[in-house]
Amino acid sequence: MHVFLETERLILRRFTENDADALFELYDDPAVMKYLNGGQPADRTEIVTLDLPAFLGYYERFPGYGFWAAIEKSTGDFLGWFHFRPRPQDPPDEPELGYRLHRKAWGKGYGTEGSAALLAKGFTELGVRRVSAFTMTVNKASRRVMEKLGMRFIRTYFEEFPEHERAPGSEHGEVEYGITREEWLASAASGAHEPPGQR
Repeated sequence: MHVFLETERLILRRFTENDADALFELYDDPAVMKYLNGGQPADRTEIVTLDLPAFLGYYERFPGYGFWAAIEKSTGDFLGWFHFRPRPQDPPDEPELGYRLHRKAWGKGYGTEGSAALLAKGFTELGVRRVSAFTMTVNKASRRVMEKLGMRFIRTYFEEFPEHERAPGSEHGEVEYGITREEWLASAASGAHEPPGQR
């Protein structure tokens, strides 16, 4: 198991080809996918031929960036994933932060815990200058996580999606949040956003 980082309750490790079933279970939950594709059923073939190879390809091409399987320390359960990598149109020192977690992991602070550890690693070890995060305007839970991390609201914008992939509330658009290294250092110095349990 190639561990990328640990927090008090989580292990973030590299994905392997053996994680297809775990990903399928995550993606096949309509509640998990509600704000992503309207809760459409998952396609296991797509996971095996597209998603997992894309995840695995990151580790060799972009050291320190990628998609990380989130494992609950106390149970060994797969809880979902976090990603921390630049979008194709962004500079290499401006990654996007995101995550997708099972319902059983909701409401326990795992999204904040894993994200805070990734921000800390990015700003202190990986030379990151700025981190962005995106979600739907109506996804209040994800927006709360971004705010807890000290990220600032940047903008609301609108994207076109195929009719069958439109999620409830898509007419209200998407939001972007961001935080710079200077902003993170200032908040860390004040203790406002100290990463919980990072090792």
